[in-house]
Amino acid sequence: MTFNQLSHRRKNILTGEWVLVSPNRTKRPWQGKKEIKTKINSINYDPDCYLCPGNLRVNNEKTPTYSDTYSFTNDFSALLDSRENNFKEGLLEAHSESGICKVLCYSPNHSITIPLMSINEILLVIKLWQDEYKNLGSLKSINHVQIFENKGEIMGCSNAHPHGQIWAQKRIPKEVEKKQFHQKEYYKKNNTSLLLDYLNQELELRERIICENSSFLALIPYWAVWPFETMIIPKKQHKSILSFSS
Repeated sequence: MTFNQLSHRRKNILTGEWVLVSPNRTKRPWQGKKEIKTKINSINYDPDCYLCPGNLRVNNEKTPTYSDTYSFTNDFSALLDSRENNFKEGLLEAHSESGICKVLCYSPNHSITIPLMSINEILLVIKLWQDEYKNLGSLKSINHVQIFENKGEIMGCSNAHPHGQIWAQKRIPKEVEKKQFHQKEYYKKNNTSLLLDYLNQELELRERIICENSSFLALIPYWAVWPFETMIIPKKQHKSILSFSS
């Protein structure tokens, strides 16, 4: 039996945490819930969708008749531009967290998704990411800008229209701080980039690579927690998304 067939722990080099890997568990029979495949929409416009051009949102504001991409402040923001306020009562402690949440509409076409877009349409989406990252990141009250997308109902996506979100906040999330810390510590010791060194090792092994091109590598990280966990690493260093070119 090889090492990878034994129960073992794998180190997440970005967080310093360890992940339990139990290969024998994958052999068990599954009688649990099975998700039904979501039916793919084929309509270009949905009169009931508040992200489609010309429709009213829940706050009665009209979505403009945009032709490519469009962004607006989330009507149900998880973060608000609020005053600093703290609470402490015995062992109970809380701090206010201010920020800005935005919705990013990727296309006026209700049924399209990024994999089905043309290169030019995808470039417009990336340009939107860059513009929002730059504008929000320039605010004195913002120290972290997170661009993300929830895909599908099971992941909490409440609208099928192609869109993403941004959470921009004052404090840097702990998970991000951990990754920054371990990358800085690695650089101090080795004078090289942790992610680029890891990328080169995976390129040599070629065991977990999903796909690659001249600029990026998509792989399943060695320390993956989830069965379909994927990581995308650029093949050269970038300070931020602002340095991406077309």
